[in-house]
Amino acid sequence: MALVPSTSTATLVQSRKIKSFHHRQANAINCASYSRKASPFTEKHSVERYEREVWLYKDQSEQPFSSFPPSDQQSVRDYDIASQLPELKKLLRVLSEKRRSENGFDKRGPGNVFLVGTGPGDPELLTLKALRVMESADLVLYDRLVSNDVLNLVGPNARLLYVGKTAGYHSRTQEEIHELLLSFAEAGATVVRLKGGDPLVFGRGGEEVDFLQQQGIDVKVIPGITAPSGIAAELGIPLTHRGVANSVRFLTGHSRKGGTDPLYVAENAADPDSTLVVYMGLSTLPSLAARLMHHGLPQDTPAAAIERGTTPQQRIVFAELHDLADKILSDQLVSPTLIIIGKVVALSPLWPNVVKETSTLVESR
Repeated sequence: MALVPSTSTATLVQSRKIKSFHHRQANAINCASYSRKASPFTEKHSVERYEREVWLYKDQSEQPFSSFPPSDQQSVRDYDIASQLPELKKLLRVLSEKRRSENGFDKRGPGNVFLVGTGPGDPELLTLKALRVMESADLVLYDRLVSNDVLNLVGPNARLLYVGKTAGYHSRTQEEIHELLLSFAEAGATVVRLKGGDPLVFGRGGEEVDFLQQQGIDVKVIPGITAPSGIAAELGIPLTHRGVANSVRFLTGHSRKGGTDPLYVAENAADPDSTLVVYMGLSTLPSLAARLMHHGLPQDTPAAAIERGTTPQQRIVFAELHDLADKILSDQLVSPTLIIIGKVVALSPLWPNVVKETSTLVESR
């Protein structure tokens, strides 16, 4: 793979004057211009990101960029990639030379790629295996839902590269992520791909594994505690319970084409003896809830929406199904928010405290 900017990207970089700031002035970064609401996990322009990724944003004066002049999202993304390319190419050369000096040219072989689940947010929910791999990485590609507390556990010699996605803004396409993983693995690097939750549960980990294996790259998946398990445990909600729920079903709130219309699963999912867990479902919940009730799920089915689950910023809304969307809107919950629907929700010790205000679990324990 040739890591070279496109013509449009190169033109964009040349046509704009870049303001730089000294690394010690990072606390002056204004994140509000990038997003209306700060990410509950790793904000793309956070101080923490610059502290660990300063190697990526350097001009000829060895000073990192402080702002991204383009205002539209596609231009921001193109500019971001172009500004990183020189350092990415340099890192590839360094890794190649290191591998050659250690093993000799003839003995060089591809490195390893690890897909690592970081759990729902609490760094103490990481597995020992995940921690060991993170400490030995050469390069770490991480998503938006990987918290700064988790990134702080990455080995000090590893390079960090943000490849996260949020609604309306993808820092890199999935194809570019594939090529980055391949390029650095071919250079002999130990590449760690950090994903929130579990890599193989709505994390597109299967696509990355398939692509790399087709290229002859050794890929290992280190599972993480997926969000429903970690968050339900925090709330005291058993996802299955004898006599209450005999199955659990994970749904994505997004269709592949986006929009506010959920996938056409409501008819089969409207089972009062099952627990429904909805990932990424804030925008589609009103439609999904209406369909579930239309197909027979009682409107008083207990439900919960949990923002930033297992982190100190966790917020929770409990409600019956017919009221849940309105209460989420009233309390202004933002992504990432997990939704749990089913009779098991009422088994939580917090369920009797169904109030209009948002409750914070970490403050109540």
